[in-house]
Amino acid sequence: MNHNVSLRGLNVVSLQVSSVEVVQAYIDRIQEVNPFVNAVVKDRFAAALQEAAQVDKLIEEETGGEEVLEDRLPLLGVPLSVKESYALQGMPFTTGLVSRRGIVATVDAPPVALLKRAGAIPLGVTNTSELCMWYESHNHIYGITNNPYDLERIPGGSSGGEGSILGAAGSVIGVGSDIGGSIRMPCFFNGIFGHKTTPGVVSCENQYPPFSGRQEEYLSSGPMCRYAEDLLPMLKIMAGPRVNMLSLNTKVDLKKLRFFTIPHDGGSPLITPVSKELVDIQRKVAERLEADLGVKVQEVHFPELHYSFQIWDTYMVLPDKEGKPPQTFAELMGEPGRPAWPLWELLKWMIGKSDHTLAAIVVGLVEMTRMSKKSSSIIQIKEKLQKEVDELLGADGVFLYPSHPRVAPKHHHPLLRPFDFSYTGIINMLGLPVTQCPLGVGEEGLPLGVQVVAGKLQDHLTLAVALHLEKTFGGWKDPGAN
Repeated sequence: MNHNVSLRGLNVVSLQVSSVEVVQAYIDRIQEVNPFVNAVVKDRFAAALQEAAQVDKLIEEETGGEEVLEDRLPLLGVPLSVKESYALQGMPFTTGLVSRRGIVATVDAPPVALLKRAGAIPLGVTNTSELCMWYESHNHIYGITNNPYDLERIPGGSSGGEGSILGAAGSVIGVGSDIGGSIRMPCFFNGIFGHKTTPGVVSCENQYPPFSGRQEEYLSSGPMCRYAEDLLPMLKIMAGPRVNMLSLNTKVDLKKLRFFTIPHDGGSPLITPVSKELVDIQRKVAERLEADLGVKVQEVHFPELHYSFQIWDTYMVLPDKEGKPPQTFAELMGEPGRPAWPLWELLKWMIGKSDHTLAAIVVGLVEMTRMSKKSSSIIQIKEKLQKEVDELLGADGVFLYPSHPRVAPKHHHPLLRPFDFSYTGIINMLGLPVTQCPLGVGEEGLPLGVQVVAGKLQDHLTLAVALHLEKTFGGWKDPGAN
């Protein structure tokens, strides 16, 4: 069976192929690629095959016709992978923290439950960074995940296992979460599509670590997949009762949108400059939009983007409405006991005795050095940026922004450039929807891409642009053809 199919091409109700055959084909694919990428960290293949057999029985017994079944169960028999930081009943729920080894989810996180209720069949859970707070997916329970385009490169994080297995065609659809780029960086590095929804639309309950402070305002759950057309049906399901907050049934006329491009953050000294090939591909996207749609893509610059990391760092630790600060990273590292002491963990790490990755220890050390009081000047800068961006976008504006300063880095290199995630992180702080779009591969055979950003609750605009860019630039490329 061909693994390179979208949801529409995988309609088991109308296909002359059984659900068991479809699920078995993806199990075979995971068993073929996972020894190389280490993306799926725990499978449920036996249960998935049983569920597929039940799907076949349901189709056989359905008397109301294909349309009735498709309407009731739009994802019937579709193989799904799930980020391990989401609760998936009966599966590990550790988020790579050694002290949580053995913890098994007793319920499904709401987006997972909704996808299952629509007929999707989970094949297993995928790797994350330790506590989901780094952009390389590595921890001391499951080890390190590799990029299917180059095994020496990172798949990103924290949804790196999802990005890797989807990029390797080992699953059809997946779910990720994103508070600093954890959907978009893995989608970018692995050449797939992903959507960070407007916050508050898709439930973020039953994930670990839980949000605290004001983090719910910046955290999003969203779909990840190889084909742009699959984002919309997934989002309609994952949004559940809040789907009417979005205009997902509105037809978008791309020729009537206002387009902008922001080529870089203005040159922050903390962040790597955007590489020439990523500057060039974003310029090509703007040129193609102008040529194809007859629109003008206006280049704009916001000096406040210079402070992207400082804004993200400040807002992540703001207290909630009751004045209660968020749980510290050191507290999370120490669960279920006392908070970890990052300096002590660093000493232990040097002699190979720490249960934590160096990345997690570095996050803990950065947290220790953070000023205890919030920076009012950074808050003023962010509020100015928010006002300017909201006014620019309105209800019909879209802007292009680099996904990252460079293509997928080599393993452990993020330690040398810890703040490069700020290109994605700043969009979280602005509370905007964004679709990550692949744009073919570059000179090293690694995926290129761009972020497409719209105003709050205008998710349908970025999804429509993603469909156009897929047609124009070809979308996902099979890493095996590299």
